[in-house]
Amino acid sequence: MTSPSAAPVQGSDGAGPAQILRVTGPLVEIDRTPGVAMHDMMLLGEERLPGEVVAIRGDMVTVQAYEYTGGLAPGHPARHQGGPLAVRLGPGLLGGVFDGLLRPLAHAGDTLLAGARSAGPDGDCRRFTPRVAEGTRVAAGDVIGDIAATVPLRVLVPPGCSGVVRRVAPPGDHSEDMVVATVDGQGVAMAQRWPVRRPRPVAGRLAADQPLHTGQRAVDLLFPVARGGTVAVPGGFGTGKTMLLQQIAKWCDVDVIVYVGCGERGNEMADVIDELSALTDPRTGGRLAERTVTIANTSNMPMMAREASVHTGTTVAEYFRDMGLDVVVIADSTSRWAEALREFASRMGELPAEEGYPARLASELAAFYERAAAVRTLGGTTGSVTVIGAVSPPGGDRTEPVTAHTERFVRCLWSLDRDLAYARHYPAVSWAESFSRDAAAVAAAHAQAGDPGWAERRERVAGLLAEADRLADLVELVGVTALPPRERISVLAGRLLREGVIQQNALSPADAYSTPEKTAALVEAALAVIDRCFELVDSGVGADAVEAVDFTRLLRAREDAGPGESAPVEAARDTVLRRLGETR
Repeated sequence: MTSPSAAPVQGSDGAGPAQILRVTGPLVEIDRTPGVAMHDMMLLGEERLPGEVVAIRGDMVTVQAYEYTGGLAPGHPARHQGGPLAVRLGPGLLGGVFDGLLRPLAHAGDTLLAGARSAGPDGDCRRFTPRVAEGTRVAAGDVIGDIAATVPLRVLVPPGCSGVVRRVAPPGDHSEDMVVATVDGQGVAMAQRWPVRRPRPVAGRLAADQPLHTGQRAVDLLFPVARGGTVAVPGGFGTGKTMLLQQIAKWCDVDVIVYVGCGERGNEMADVIDELSALTDPRTGGRLAERTVTIANTSNMPMMAREASVHTGTTVAEYFRDMGLDVVVIADSTSRWAEALREFASRMGELPAEEGYPARLASELAAFYERAAAVRTLGGTTGSVTVIGAVSPPGGDRTEPVTAHTERFVRCLWSLDRDLAYARHYPAVSWAESFSRDAAAVAAAHAQAGDPGWAERRERVAGLLAEADRLADLVELVGVTALPPRERISVLAGRLLREGVIQQNALSPADAYSTPEKTAALVEAALAVIDRCFELVDSGVGADAVEAVDFTRLLRAREDAGPGESAPVEAARDTVLRRLGETR
């Protein structure tokens, strides 16, 4: 079977097809047709290739084609679809794999052919249970009924619709496209269409002050992100961006994951899909893939579909957010998306800015990250969309435009360090170059949840790591034995924190994921041992004797304890403290 194409938006202006005037790669110029507007969809040629209007100049319209345009020629027809690029949103998205225009790839076969058609992502029936009666007055965002799924899904009154419920379908299995309710003459189905570039409306934005637990200690402890926040993950080739993002997709405590593979290698996307399909969901007991939407727009697929893929992924996230769910969007990587912007801008003759990127790059990045938020939905519930975007700076140069602009708009930066990665330290998050503007809000949330010591632990760990880094260059010059005793213990403290707390084994069943309780236990154990080491050298015990103590039990505690266990960590702490007590 060939790769299916997006169903056209209905409601064309009724005019005959326009004619293609010029084709140069993904840029197609056509003569103007009545009623055409910016961002409207066009179907190009006899194969009906999808494209989007990106410029209107006099009697000529410029279209951005989302498929390979080989064979398209002047004189071929271009049909106006009467509306903007929109995607079909429904419960069938969960567990599916789609391209950048949300066209299903499950039955695409080995070859993707342009122009193939499909009825939609999923035509299966779903169990529907009504929650309103006929005659009830409803408004936009109100719940019409529940849909049986891995996560609690609902049929909502769509934005812009309100009135009296005239008809409600009985409980039972219904097609996603079947009208299950009628509100003052407007039919409401489980599935709906929505333009990808138009944010879905909300009642209001809320403060992002609840922590998003990723299960990765380096992140949750030092650079936490709040639900509804934004994160950039810059790192050069081989620093572990994809591995970190895959781990977050597997373990973060949200209801729905939207994974957007934007221009990445196909084998990496295949690994993501295979692992998500095989992994047991700790929240539901089923497969993790059942609450994941995967958008695969790999490097061998049409480049311009990358430009739409990040907006498509965010639109999918907002659809589930409006049901009162917490959603995370993982975009890997925004650099490939920016490259698509640069490619098309050069073909359109736009004035290039830094490194050939269009001058609108900063505003495009800001618009993408702006759609992340914790919100009060139209129906009165709360939901959130958290956006985590990888950045792949060429040569690891963080001064290049995509990285520099992204850092301006995100709340958190998880910068990946090449030296840590090459030293097999995972995750290679640099504690010197990363930051979190959500740390104060997250600390308040932890204190309210019964852990008032979280902020102090974080501050102490960050200070000890910074001191160890400060001494590292000196150690390389003169050797650790030339340092004063307290500074030697500072170097030791940095090693204990790096290897016993911050470092994590993504391939270990016990250490791939760390609960807040285990993370707190590991930090407290390491700090207790470090404090005892300082006390010993302050009392006159030689630094050599302290360094000679076997700390292996403490360093292995993260592997010996399960994801939510703290007792083995406490036992390791007591063992090492006992050994230190025997030091003279």
